[in-house]
Amino acid sequence: MFFRRRARMLRWLICGRLGPVWLWKALLLFVAIAFAGQLLGVIFNKSNVQPAARTIFSAPDGQGPSLGSCQPHAHIMFLKTHKTASSTVLNMLYRFGEERNLRFALPLGYQLGYPLPFNAHRVKGYRGPRAVQFDIMGNHMRFNKPEVEKVMPEDTFYFSIIRDPVALAESSFAYYKEVAPAFRKAKGLGDFADDPKKYYDPRLRNNHYARNLLWFDFGMDHNANFSVALARHGEAMIRRTFKLILVSEYFDQSMILLRHALCWPLDAIVSFSLNARQQKPSTLGGIGGSWVGKAVAAAGVGVKAGLSQAKTPPNLSLTEDQREKLRQWNALDWYIYKAFNLSFWEEINRFGHARMEQEVSILRTRREELARVCLRDGGKPVEAHRIRDKNIRPFQSGLVKILGYELQPGLDNSTRMACLRMIRPEIQYKDLLDAKQFPRAPAIQAPPGQQGSMVAGGGAFLRQDSSRTVEKSVGAEAGGRTVEEVGENWDGSRLMKSNQTFKQRQEKGRLR
Repeated sequence: MFFRRRARMLRWLICGRLGPVWLWKALLLFVAIAFAGQLLGVIFNKSNVQPAARTIFSAPDGQGPSLGSCQPHAHIMFLKTHKTASSTVLNMLYRFGEERNLRFALPLGYQLGYPLPFNAHRVKGYRGPRAVQFDIMGNHMRFNKPEVEKVMPEDTFYFSIIRDPVALAESSFAYYKEVAPAFRKAKGLGDFADDPKKYYDPRLRNNHYARNLLWFDFGMDHNANFSVALARHGEAMIRRTFKLILVSEYFDQSMILLRHALCWPLDAIVSFSLNARQQKPSTLGGIGGSWVGKAVAAAGVGVKAGLSQAKTPPNLSLTEDQREKLRQWNALDWYIYKAFNLSFWEEINRFGHARMEQEVSILRTRREELARVCLRDGGKPVEAHRIRDKNIRPFQSGLVKILGYELQPGLDNSTRMACLRMIRPEIQYKDLLDAKQFPRAPAIQAPPGQQGSMVAGGGAFLRQDSSRTVEKSVGAEAGGRTVEEVGENWDGSRLMKSNQTFKQRQEKGRLR
C-alpha cells in the first residue's frame, strides 16, 4: 500500500507539474542532436577552414623600431629631381598610396609639364584650387610653388633629394647623350668638361640637362652666372619650402630620416634600386614589351631618340682636373649640394650616430630578407631582355642599359602582389594608378593647341612645348657687366642674370 501511494505521487509530480514523459524524451533527443551537430561542426571547421594567410610583409619586423605616438603623413609632395635615385623614392610613395587608397596628383602624360615650370592644370582631374583632394604628388616637374599649392593641401610635407653634381653629370651624360645637344656633340664627358662652352648653347632645347640640373629642377635659372648672393637666395628659397632634403650618396641614412619625418613603418621605406644603369660597357639591343609600344606611340618618339639602335656606350672617364671643371660649370648645383649636405649631417647629429647606425643595419637586414623572398637570381638586377614578364621590363633610354628585376617563382598571391609593387617600373606603375583613379578616362592626348613632341629621357617622357617662351629684357650695364631681367622666381622675387664669369673659390675641407 505504501509503495503504491509513492508511485502515484511520482506520476502526479512528473505528469502534472513537470509535463508528460514524451515531452521529456523529445527534449533529450533534441539536446542530443544539437550537441552532435555542434561537435561535427567543430570537426568540419578544423579540417576545412584555413587561418588567414601570413606573409613576410605581415611579420612584426616590417614595422621597424618604434616611432612613438606620431601619426603617418598622408599629404606629401616629393620634388623628383633627375638622376638622384628619385625613381626609387617615387616607388615608395606609389606603394604607400596604393595600399591606402590615397589620391595621386598624376600628370596628363608622364611628367607634370616638364621642362616648363609646373602649372596646376597639368594635373589630371584638377578642377581649381583644392577643388579635388589630392594626397601625393611626385612625378617629374620643374618646381613652381604657387601652382603646387593650388593642388596640394596646406599641411603637405615637402621633401626632395640631391646628388653630387659630378656624379649627377656622369649619369646625365649617360642618359641624355642623344637628347641634350651639348652632350651629343662631345666625344666623352671629359671632352665636355674640358670646354663646356664649346658645346653648350643655352637657347637649344634640352640643354638644361647639361648645366645646373638640380637648380633647374628646383625652378630657378640654371644659366644664371654664379654669385654668392644668388646662391644663398636660392638656398633660402628651398629651405623655406622643403622640410627635408635627402642626399643620394647616403641613401639608407636618408631613408631613416624620411621614415621618422613621415612616421611610416619600416617596410614603407624598404626598396630595391630602380632605374639603375648597367655600369660595365655594353651595347644596346632593342626594347620589348607592349607597354613600350603604347608609350612610344603616344609620345611620337622615333628611332633617333635612342630607342632601338645599338650604340657604343659613352665615355664617362674623368681626371681630377676635369671633375673640378664640372664643379665650376655646375657651380650653383655645387653650392646647394654642399649646403644641404652639411644640413643633412647636422640632422644626423641630432638624431644620434649610434641610433642611426642601428636603424640603418635594421633597414639593410630587412631589405636582404625581402630580396631573398621576392627576387630571382639572389636579388641582383638583370638586363631588361632577361625579364620574362614584359609588363615589368624597365624602359630603355640613352646609351646605357637600364636594369630591372624578376620575381621569385611560386609566391602566394599576397606575397607576389607586395613584391611586384616593389619592382614595378615607374612608367607602368603610373599607368596602373592612372587606370585605378580614372577608370573611364579616354586615351592620353596632348592639350589643344600644344605643339612639340615627346622626347624619351631617363625612363620617362619629356613633353616639349614651343608655345611658351621666356622673354628677356636687357637692362642697364653696370661696371662693364650686362644685366638681364629673366622673370620671377617662384617666391615672387625678380631674377637677374649677369654675364660675369664665375671663378671657383678654393674649397676648404672635404664633404662628408
